[in-house]
Amino acid sequence: MRVLTTAEAVEIDVRPARLGSRALALMVDIAIQFLIGGFLYLLYFVVLQFLPFEYSNVLLPDTVRLIVIAIVVVGYPTALETLTNGRSLGKAIMGLRVIREDGGPIRARHAFTRALIGLAVEWPGLLMPLVTWAGSLTTMIASRRGRRLGDLAAGTLVVHERRPVPWNLVPGMPAGLNDWAATADLSAVDDELAEAIRQFAARSHQFAEPYRSVLGQSLFHEVAAKVSPAPPPGTAPWLFLVAVLAERRRRSAAQLAATRSVTQRVLPGFGEIPPNSRH
Repeated sequence: MRVLTTAEAVEIDVRPARLGSRALALMVDIAIQFLIGGFLYLLYFVVLQFLPFEYSNVLLPDTVRLIVIAIVVVGYPTALETLTNGRSLGKAIMGLRVIREDGGPIRARHAFTRALIGLAVEWPGLLMPLVTWAGSLTTMIASRRGRRLGDLAAGTLVVHERRPVPWNLVPGMPAGLNDWAATADLSAVDDELAEAIRQFAARSHQFAEPYRSVLGQSLFHEVAAKVSPAPPPGTAPWLFLVAVLAERRRRSAAQLAATRSVTQRVLPGFGEIPPNSRH
């Protein structure tokens, strides 16, 4: 993750796209560009058949080839990234987006600059392809934000829109607190407070001191005031909170199981999938 400061002086976390994901997005876009180019060439030959002979020399093959390259390599990414706020079809599939350095959406001039540099230097690279390709790859790998030459010229960067969700494991019942928790009155601990306990228990390792201790103590005193009897002497605040959460979860599961059992007795077959609907 990288911190990006917006034009409003607000810091946001972004995950810059690196060479691997951007290369996959580029491969998708190249395949689409080949399809567009093939369609335009086919359209050219069809139109050529219907033109009078004296006008057929107007559309020379070399001229058409340059027009098609301009449309496919410059027009396609410029139009699509402008209309979609920074996403070509390849980037959309890979969950990528082009943004400005200040975090704002790109405009037509940013997309055009990126595409133009790509045509001349990066891909296909009309100016010394082998040399410019190596320079482009080196620039992207060396950049902390994975920026290519087009990004540097346009003042943009490519980021991941899809962020990985961290797996925050909530611990189970601490040893030695089972008997106390089973007899404790937790009726005053509502869903909102239980969710606050769950968030703290799952993410406490992400908090730096002294904020972790301050938050833990505050939550401990709030929950302890609503739970009786008090936990065994010497119980750490964090273990107390985890025990309350685990016992509350256990009771909810037991209540759900009991409700299902009563429903099955009163309404046999309720909630079951009919045999003829199973595949």
